[in-house]
Amino acid sequence: MSNETTKYAFFDLDHTILPQDTQVLFAQYVMVREPWRRVFLLWFLPCLIPAALKIFDLRMMKRIFSSYLWGMPQEKLLKYASDFVDEVVPKISYPEIVAEVDRLKSEGYCMILNSASPEFYVEKISAHFGFDHFIGTQMVLSDPMPWLPPIVGPNNKRGAKITAMKERGLIPRDYDPAGGPFPDSWAFSDSSADIPLLSIAEHAVTIHPGSVLAERAAEKGWDTRLPPRPYEGKWGSKIATFRLALGLGRKFLG
Repeated sequence: MSNETTKYAFFDLDHTILPQDTQVLFAQYVMVREPWRRVFLLWFLPCLIPAALKIFDLRMMKRIFSSYLWGMPQEKLLKYASDFVDEVVPKISYPEIVAEVDRLKSEGYCMILNSASPEFYVEKISAHFGFDHFIGTQMVLSDPMPWLPPIVGPNNKRGAKITAMKERGLIPRDYDPAGGPFPDSWAFSDSSADIPLLSIAEHAVTIHPGSVLAERAAEKGWDTRLPPRPYEGKWGSKIATFRLALGLGRKFLG
């Protein structure tokens, strides 16, 4: 693909298209159907301490959290992922951002969904919205699922998102952000971790940005969108995520 001819549209997923963390949304969806899997949270919660101390990184915490899938046949897991996308994703997606996805598709943009969430359901969400390409964290599925699902490569976050697009040939391998953003291209994200992704597009849009991202957006003249969400503010988001992680946030499933 040539950066001179291709118009790109890069989208984050969690808190950008969906108003919550997709990993905990999907976990809640599974736990509603198999409540006994909440027992795995007894193993996950103490791990928050070494995570806070930077002993466990996000990649490791993703593996630990996903232990709730232990013993699940792969066929059932993929069926849950498909049903989750069919039943939940359309109900809770931000209509304003979905409209942007549809607009850019209709205008011939190369649509790329680029998320830190596990790729096995990012793929299905990508297909639902009609993206051309998708990238997620590459969690390896087994039959049945192991205690700590392995992850190939990095947690797909920060600069890893740019590297992954280069490695898959979605953007030119020799692209250097120092040379400026892709002309007439768009990027959407809620997170300061996605400043690298937002910076490679001529038109960057932040979604409910926190203070760090809002400051950068003001410096760069980036647009900001504030679609209505099912909680109030930063702490409302954290409480909603915590409730979902505990299997107590069924109302957030739409």
